[in-house]
Amino acid sequence: MPDQSATPLLDMIRLPRDLRQLPPDMLRQVADELRRETVDAVSVTGGHLGAGLGVVELTVALHYVFDTPRDKIVWDVGHQAYPHKILTGRRDRIRTLRQGGGLSGFTRRAESEYDPFGAAHASTSISAGLGMAVARDLAGEDFHVVCVIGDGAMSAGMAYEAMNNAGAMGNRLIVILNDNDMSIAPPVGAMSAYLARRLSGRTFSRLRDSWEKAAQRIPRRLATQIRRAFGHSIGFITGGTLFEELGFEYVGPIDGHNLNHLLPVLRNVRDNERGPTLVHIVTQKGKGYPPAEAADDKYHGVVKFDVATGAQATGKASAPAYTKVFGESLVKAARKDRKIVAVTAAMPSGTGLDLFAREFPDRCFDVGIAEQHAVTFAAGLATEGFKPFAAIYSTFLQRAYDQVVHDVAIQKLPVRFAIDRAGLVGADGPTHAGSFDVAYLSCLPDFVVMAAADEAELAHMVATAVAIDDRPSAFRYPRGEGRGVPLPEEGKPLEIGRGRIIREGTSAAILSFGARLGECLKAADELAAQGITCTVADARFAKPLDRDLVLRLARGHELLLTIEEGSVGGFGSHVLELLAREGVLDRGLKFRPLVLPDVFIEQDTPAAMYARAGLDARGIAAAVLQGLGKERAIRLA
Repeated sequence: MPDQSATPLLDMIRLPRDLRQLPPDMLRQVADELRRETVDAVSVTGGHLGAGLGVVELTVALHYVFDTPRDKIVWDVGHQAYPHKILTGRRDRIRTLRQGGGLSGFTRRAESEYDPFGAAHASTSISAGLGMAVARDLAGEDFHVVCVIGDGAMSAGMAYEAMNNAGAMGNRLIVILNDNDMSIAPPVGAMSAYLARRLSGRTFSRLRDSWEKAAQRIPRRLATQIRRAFGHSIGFITGGTLFEELGFEYVGPIDGHNLNHLLPVLRNVRDNERGPTLVHIVTQKGKGYPPAEAADDKYHGVVKFDVATGAQATGKASAPAYTKVFGESLVKAARKDRKIVAVTAAMPSGTGLDLFAREFPDRCFDVGIAEQHAVTFAAGLATEGFKPFAAIYSTFLQRAYDQVVHDVAIQKLPVRFAIDRAGLVGADGPTHAGSFDVAYLSCLPDFVVMAAADEAELAHMVATAVAIDDRPSAFRYPRGEGRGVPLPEEGKPLEIGRGRIIREGTSAAILSFGARLGECLKAADELAAQGITCTVADARFAKPLDRDLVLRLARGHELLLTIEEGSVGGFGSHVLELLAREGVLDRGLKFRPLVLPDVFIEQDTPAAMYARAGLDARGIAAAVLQGLGKERAIRLA
């Protein structure tokens, strides 16, 4: 880390206008202090670290060169925006990142005028920025729009759709490609910086303008050939041929940590009156913090850690994580079945497929941030008799819904969807909550939709999905640790569409779908202490629904509650439709579906979020008492 003895400048900067009062030669100190502040803040809160450290100099340069917030900076994904938040009036709250009532871990419009677009999923910045630029031009206004997108996010087709559209429309737009994996550019130095300054400067722009005017006076075919040759010549030197072909002026690559390179180039593209421009910068994840530089994968997202050593806090797990159980169960199944393959969209460790990839590298496919492609790719594998498991977070599977419907469901292809992060996920907030997959999958014909109540059930559902070879299937499970139930040596296929009774009672029936089963049992214990006995059942399947189980519970109890970690329109809606069709409601049954409330629940601990949703033991017990018309205190520990 840099020397900390210099007079602090960060204390003098509350907003970017304060930064712009400084001479350029003081910006290096600002960047060093900003990097230290970011490391210190994330050590307290946890969160995304490596990406933010990599864009410290870029963040300083952008706010120095551009007139923010009048000029718009759109950060793709937003997990690299912690330094941006510190410079834009939120330093005093930066140690509330990802906490209940604190700052979001991503950009958020409601949080600051310096966040013109909220984002926590990748590859949206260029589309949003182009919309802003077009709106600006339609309104006759004059401000700059700058989109900052990483090379990882450029693996998504949406980014190229936006660039193709932007290049064709020709509106003034600046895209900063932050290449932090060295996946596009070779090492950069003085020559590339010199070329970037020259190609982004006024002289070169005037030359290009003069050529365009001259081209109007010669035959179109010849002009097109010369223009293409010119573009390829520049692209050969700089590496930007692809972006030139999409209609962007390409500048770079340049060192994203060298302010002497960044500032003149950004000034040049700011003052360029032409259409879309792409500036290619090369950065290092974790820059300036040795532990993050040495292991950028481990410091992409971190828990609380010791700044001096980089050691991250670890708690002793009381039960295996659901993600690990899935990964290990799939590995065991794949040892016996060579047709099992796995697909992930840039989340191998997050989904547990890193375990699968280590043992079966030729059967595991990481397609990048490209969920749409991942689903149809899996569908193609299924047509040839393979057994693809598409392991995608619930919140990311939303991005590929048309492919789920058109490419998988309509053709009844046996793609198996392993849906991690089901339900509420805590610090990442509503952008990462798995709230909607039950509703949007269980409405599809011939889809098998399961939810694991515990880690043992998850192992059985992996085996069940392996055995389903005539239609698509999905099984969902939450983030975090399991309930501590004994794990089977290996999973066994469940009977399709059959739930199970966990305990018997007489007053009310609680039918759980998913990982709230433990809270249902706690609620039943409290109610039993007050003389109200409950039957507790685990549905296992939302589709096909266990018709016999639902009707048995409905006809044998005064009250039936359904519990799920999802939105309205999911499991409870299917149960209600069955009860209405069978006429059970006409005979006096009291029915209460407990679902996530019709709001986006803000970040907090998962326990606090579920309490707010009424889906913890206290909320479930209260719903039973209310449904039975009994007013009693809930005395949960």
